Amino acid sequence: MLVSDWFEKNRYKSESFSDIKKLVKLKKEQKKTISCIIPTLNEADNVGKVIRELKSKLMDRKNRQLLDEIIVVDSGSNDDTKKVVQDAGVTFYYSGDILKRHGFKKGKGENLWKSLYVAKGDIIVWVDADIKNMSPKFIYGMIGPLLTNKKIRFTKAFYQRPIKIGKDIRPLGGGRVTELLIRPLFNMYFPKLAGFIQPLSGEYAGHRNTLEKIPFFTGYGVETAMLIDIEKKFGLDAMAQVNLKKRIHRNQTLQSLSNMSFGILQVFARRANTLGKLIQVQKIKKIYNVIESKSNGRKINYSLKKKTITEIQRPPIITINEYRKKFKKNPAWLEA
Repeated sequence: MLVSDWFEKNRYKSESFSDIKKLVKLKKEQKKTISCIIPTLNEADNVGKVIRELKSKLMDRKNRQLLDEIIVVDSGSNDDTKKVVQDAGVTFYYSGDILKRHGFKKGKGENLWKSLYVAKGDIIVWVDADIKNMSPKFIYGMIGPLLTNKKIRFTKAFYQRPIKIGKDIRPLGGGRVTELLIRPLFNMYFPKLAGFIQPLSGEYAGHRNTLEKIPFFTGYGVETAMLIDIEKKFGLDAMAQVNLKKRIHRNQTLQSLSNMSFGILQVFARRANTLGKLIQVQKIKKIYNVIESKSNGRKINYSLKKKTITEIQRPPIITINEYRKKFKKNPAWLEA
């Protein structure tokens, strides 16, 4: 399938699926359950609002119970995230308490991977906890194509991302890592993925029997590898993107984005090397030389510091004995 054809055919609008009662009916007819997972790390300020918005409108209302559960999986917050989540009436897990035999790696991707074990849904939808304008469309927009099109196995959000510069909010300008790093890399080495408008968006959904068969990186590189691996295993036609219009959230500093970019590049280099797209003769680097600058009022002092950034690859969770036993999965998963 040509990426230009896919871009038109597999691009949806969230408002096309705003009839929640219809989606609930389809869910019941298809005998599906749906889990919403929220990965967190020190999100006490906003996660309660996100949960209340989704729970009140997609779980508690009669004939509008699109979600069967909301689960928060946390990396080890040192604020009141746990209390806020429990007060909101949903289930909270520390990632380190899940599949303990397999250890704990701090990171968003680790939370996503382990959430597949604790969630019960046939369909999994992930949303970030820092969304200021959370609404049901972030859920039904992602789920809609999965329930209405049997060919679609994975959906990805896109939207405008405003950015705060000083005291001003500008309508465009967010997604800097996407435009400066991922989009050029995809165009060069994985052109089939060049049509994704927001490849690093934190909102995506998929059928369990798709997500359980791909590996997950433990850090911020998880979204990049996820797109590469799903396209490779299931094809571009099984993927779709959905317009959610606008996402308002906190913008990270340039230094934070720089660290994130190195982790993503680490994952990209590893995956591209494995697939023969980019030959990496040396080992994938994990040490990032960070340049820091401090001003004392008269001059700026520069320093060079080394930071270790490591993205660990978790295997497809269907290969984990505990998971197969819990969900009664056939060990011959590669043939599925």
